Amino acid sequence: MAKLLHKEKDLAVASSTKNDLVRDADCGRSSDTRTPSLALLPDRQVITDPTIPGHSATDCPLRKAPESRKPVASYIKRHRFVLLAISAALVVAVCVIAGVLVKKKQAGISDVYTAQATAKTSSPTSNIRGKAFDRIAIIWLENTDSDKAVGDPSLASLASMGVTLNNYFAVTHPSEPNYVAAIGGDNYGMNNDNFNTIPANVSTVVDLLEDKGISWGIYQEGMPYSGFEGFAWVDQETKANGYVRKHNPGIIYDANTTPQRLSQIKNTTLFYRDLENNTLPQWMFITPNMTSDGHDTSVITAGAWTYDFIRPLLNNKNFMNNTLVLITFDENHTYTIGNRVFSILVGDAVPDNLVNTTDTTFYNHYSEIATVEANWDLHTLGRWDVGANVFDLVAQKTGDQARSWDAVTGASPTVLLSSSFSGPFNTANNAMPMPAPNTSATYAGRTVLPRIVAQWGSPQLQQLSYYNTGVEIPDGSHPPAGW
Repeated sequence: MAKLLHKEKDLAVASSTKNDLVRDADCGRSSDTRTPSLALLPDRQVITDPTIPGHSATDCPLRKAPESRKPVASYIKRHRFVLLAISAALVVAVCVIAGVLVKKKQAGISDVYTAQATAKTSSPTSNIRGKAFDRIAIIWLENTDSDKAVGDPSLASLASMGVTLNNYFAVTHPSEPNYVAAIGGDNYGMNNDNFNTIPANVSTVVDLLEDKGISWGIYQEGMPYSGFEGFAWVDQETKANGYVRKHNPGIIYDANTTPQRLSQIKNTTLFYRDLENNTLPQWMFITPNMTSDGHDTSVITAGAWTYDFIRPLLNNKNFMNNTLVLITFDENHTYTIGNRVFSILVGDAVPDNLVNTTDTTFYNHYSEIATVEANWDLHTLGRWDVGANVFDLVAQKTGDQARSWDAVTGASPTVLLSSSFSGPFNTANNAMPMPAPNTSATYAGRTVLPRIVAQWGSPQLQQLSYYNTGVEIPDGSHPPAGW
């Protein structure tokens, strides 16, 4: 309808002047080329009005619109039945499209339930002794400044049972790049929470663990089925945000999307089944849902969930078997201050003399990988995991020496670790290639996984590496040279 009216408007445009003047749409054309429709407008009278901008006595003729023949109203009256038919057709089309969208949405949910019924789930086990612990459980909460988390009574109670790491830092903002960093040794410039997929030739701690025969598992609260690779899953009863891909570090790496590895990435309900069957892995990463982790709620909710989850496990022999538990946050809430996050270590692997103490050593998310590497004498990824400080209670058994970084931990920090630099997953500048691991990096006697060396060790690829064995890491304000 709008298109038809617009065509009529092109023929004669109403001008609401005091003289009720309208301009001929065929201005500038010879009289013999005028559109025949103008014949419907009788009594043409040439009038000139110098008060109209750009109009003079030699300009386009104006005609007086007949009082009884208004173009738009006349058109609507003469074609009202056609216009009604068009309007009805549009309404029907909208309804059909809406129905298709609803059907597609319902089909998507149905597909998830179908996959849920047939998804493969596995629980490999192992018993490889470590130097300081034989099992580690890593639990991540969400978006809270350290001082706020310290004041939560549930988290404070758990802290009194172990070691507080008061100089533990996230490596950037927002959430997803921190999760990516925690198992891969870098965030590759990521500065978003998008649906990211990291190529299969990029390794993670999973590769290091499997190389030594150490079992692993990832537990995600609200995940609809084992190996689900979707972006999110809303709680179908409460409609609250539930599982999100951005908080599942394993699934973001394509290297972990083989059928077997997908079967080891599962819902936390299966944690309890594995607990009861005594089939928990030796390395596990646990993420609560968007309510339980405090993302959509508060640190009080996150603290309560964590306490209720961990406290019973501390007395469960199927869980407490020389086990170390790290409880930390992905990032702080305030981007303009240092990215310090509340972190504690609990479990029966914590020596009695360290219970209710504070460790002031500088750590970051890469320390999670370095600590596991040191404990089980694993190879490294050749990225920022190589030089990261190992948790002191483990370093006391492995001989690793901690290094300080006052620019981050000092009273007036100059490095906030609050942003990412350019890279393949940076939405502002993704022109840079995937950085290569430093395949010659050696620290504390640990070397890069041979398979990584074989993939990335050529001289050409090594030119794309910015990693070293230091404890200092780059951020958006202090990027690697050339990045």
